[in-house]
Amino acid sequence: MDLKLDPSRDDLPLMANTNHILVKHYVLDLNVDFESQIIEGSIVLFFESGNRFEKQSGSTKETCQSESSEACRFRMPEPCHSPGTDTRTFSPKTGYNDFTICVKGEKDTSGKDGNHDNPEQACGISSSTYCCDTGNHRNEEFLLVLDCCDLSVLKVEEVDVAAVPGIEKFTKSPKLTVVSEELRNQIVHELVTLPADRWREQLDYYAGCSQAPGCGELLFDTDTWSLQIRKTGTQTATDFPHAIRIWYSTKPQGRSVTWTSDQSGRPCVYTIGSPINNRALFPCQEPPVAMSTWQATVRAAASFVVLMSGENSAKPTQLQEGCTSWHYYVTMPMPASTFTIAVGSWTEMKPELCSSKDLAAERSLSPSETDSRYVGICGHVEYPCRFQNLSATTQEIIPHRVFAPLCLQDACQETLLHLIPPCLSAAHSVLGTHPFSRLDILIVPANFPSLGMASPHIIFLSQSVLTGTSHLCGTRLCHEIAHAWFGLAIGARDWTEEWLSEGFATHLEDVFWAAAQQLAPHEAQEQQELKACLRWLRLQDEVRNSPQEMQVLRPNKEKTGHVSDSGSSVIKHGLNPEKVFMQVHYLKDFLQLLLENIPEEKRLGLSVENIFRDWLESSGIPQPLQRERQAGAECGLARQVSAEVEKWIRVNRRPRKRKRREAEEVFEKLLPDQLILLLEHLLEQKTLTARTLHSLEKTYHLPQQDAEVRHRWCELIVKHKYTKAYKDVERFLQEDQAMGVYLYGELMLGEDARQQQVARRCFELTKEQMDRSSAEVVAEMLL
Repeated sequence: MDLKLDPSRDDLPLMANTNHILVKHYVLDLNVDFESQIIEGSIVLFFESGNRFEKQSGSTKETCQSESSEACRFRMPEPCHSPGTDTRTFSPKTGYNDFTICVKGEKDTSGKDGNHDNPEQACGISSSTYCCDTGNHRNEEFLLVLDCCDLSVLKVEEVDVAAVPGIEKFTKSPKLTVVSEELRNQIVHELVTLPADRWREQLDYYAGCSQAPGCGELLFDTDTWSLQIRKTGTQTATDFPHAIRIWYSTKPQGRSVTWTSDQSGRPCVYTIGSPINNRALFPCQEPPVAMSTWQATVRAAASFVVLMSGENSAKPTQLQEGCTSWHYYVTMPMPASTFTIAVGSWTEMKPELCSSKDLAAERSLSPSETDSRYVGICGHVEYPCRFQNLSATTQEIIPHRVFAPLCLQDACQETLLHLIPPCLSAAHSVLGTHPFSRLDILIVPANFPSLGMASPHIIFLSQSVLTGTSHLCGTRLCHEIAHAWFGLAIGARDWTEEWLSEGFATHLEDVFWAAAQQLAPHEAQEQQELKACLRWLRLQDEVRNSPQEMQVLRPNKEKTGHVSDSGSSVIKHGLNPEKVFMQVHYLKDFLQLLLENIPEEKRLGLSVENIFRDWLESSGIPQPLQRERQAGAECGLARQVSAEVEKWIRVNRRPRKRKRREAEEVFEKLLPDQLILLLEHLLEQKTLTARTLHSLEKTYHLPQQDAEVRHRWCELIVKHKYTKAYKDVERFLQEDQAMGVYLYGELMLGEDARQQQVARRCFELTKEQMDRSSAEVVAEMLL
């Protein structure tokens, strides 16, 4: 990290020194306390370092030159009173006053939570060594830097993995007599490098090691974006303890978790995939190159269900009265940002009928189920890979569960449950083996800031997809299923490039949805052309109404993937609240144009450099796309919409009293995407009468349509001040928060007192539960 870096409001630093040492496995042991809105417990990190880390670290020995002496102040372990070393006994009711984290020789001014959280403290860390003057001069020492934010770190200690029964099998000695740092690190090295077919044994030993006693506290400090840990006298990553335990608690205002209520008014908490990802849930290595596995035990009151990224369909274990424990694990190495958790009073929604064929197709395949007939060799690191298992290749529909608040049971039955098997089967027919062995789908609370989010083994869907016909639900489900391949199994090495996952997922949602509907080829082509038309209009609108720098898909240009010597980097626009609402990464999709619409002789002139320049590193709409869209003929479904638009324009021009011989207009039945296009075109009309709007509402039953259609309907209501339907706008702003932010702006821009009153009233009703980024953007609009 550049020592002069002063991250602005828009850029987000990734501080972890991943070039020197990598986390290979996390073991989380957590308690969820809804009364205090805190998740607390411990996390054990297992590291691996190697020659490639040492070579890089050896040539970059630098010292920290911060103007603030605070950054060089480490908490010393000697005078501390700390929690017990057995993670199973850590109580969620433990008070913070029970732990005193002190700075040797100085008065503790950091507050009860043991965090400074002082942005002026942030010190650029660009090497494997760190030199601090704390009163006595030491040799340069290795500093472990983890990404961390909004956490109260209570204690950091080395784990005595040599104390685990049977662990001597990972050493050269049949009996452990003298235990040294080198021996402990050797044990961890042997453990993290076990072959894939010993995954179960590996997980068991990880669990055993995570419960081992501590063997010495480590010095640590925190700043706004990182947790910094060192051990006195340790000068290289190789010598640093390879298994450490961090005792910590989250903060209610932490940006990685949302404490809220579900649609039934019951308390719940979930991770939101915010720009800061999971660093306010647990200390971790955030860069996408830091691939790791994890296992987690989470305890909560017995009335709650714990869902998580995990290969196993966890069932609760009863502990003391009123408390249950849930355990999940993964064996595929993934970035820490993909870890997801949701705890609430969810009810499992089961289909009313389940055929024997479905049951056969959904037979669960454990990672341990090996098949002697491998279908190929992958290029990734070794793990129990489904792509190499012939049995998994034939599994069209993976086992899946659906969870939601009980009040949404009917909506799930009517809209979602019957769509999952055909959508999973469609994805398999296009891309083959599902990367993950099982899937949970959760309908998240109303304040969820998008229509969906995919994580390993779990998908979050907004309640907005459950209204209207099955079209929006099906397309969004297909989009999130596509992320299992693009975004999860295959991901970007730089978090600034969302287009790599969103572009492919957007392209594939059309392909999957057409297959799920079993459309004839010409029908699928027509629907995809209609969708392309809608995306074109949306892209044009975004280009007109957003800053140019936010339209660039590859904002770091030639420095994409660039990191400092330590491995730290910066996410461009990572903290900009407007980024969440940008659609350009979904819409600036050139795949279909490149592969299908541009003739081969034109494609031959394209180069990687041209694609980077025109499509990824420039704002606006690339010229080739503009030319092709202007020259392209309107598809049949779009032409049908154009004819309907002309009818409505005629209706709108007619006087209130019509001549008797004038025939009533007969309107065609339209598909949901056609309805959206119709309303998009009508939004271009300068005036629409209240009579026309009322007729529109009755003809298409607009308040009962899906959220995409209702969004355009609300835009029409606001534009033409159709007061009779303001109730539809209010309902949308409260129930469809994933899409409603733009409407607040429309209500305020018209400078109509009644519309502004609607905006302010709805914001007052929802702001306490609203997603933080959404609330910030709306608050600015209302000023």
